Amino acid sequence: MKTLGPKGRQIMDFLDERIFDPILASPRASERLKRGVPYTIMQMEEHDAREIVQYYWSSIIETDPSIHFAALMRRERFDRFEEALEESRLRIDDRFLRRP
Repeated sequence: MKTLGPKGRQIMDFLDERIFDPILASPRASERLKRGVPYTIMQMEEHDAREIVQYYWSSIIETDPSIHFAALMRRERFDRFEEALEESRLRIDDRFLRRP
């Protein structure tokens, strides 16, 4: 298992703030969403920063499981990875990943 590292932690902090925490803290979020978010976090945290970004992009281009989960997030009116796209492009770019 890889260690998350400081860049991976920064990416996950961004995703926690923008995507995951609002779902986990919401009394209106379905149990399915609240179960799916920790699973997604666990999957992402098994990777380094570059792989987290790849996971993020593959979720946006809609792999089969992400299609249904993103639809549920939209139906329940939570931000999805797509809603954080512009901000993530500015914060998590190649320069960020290359910096020591």
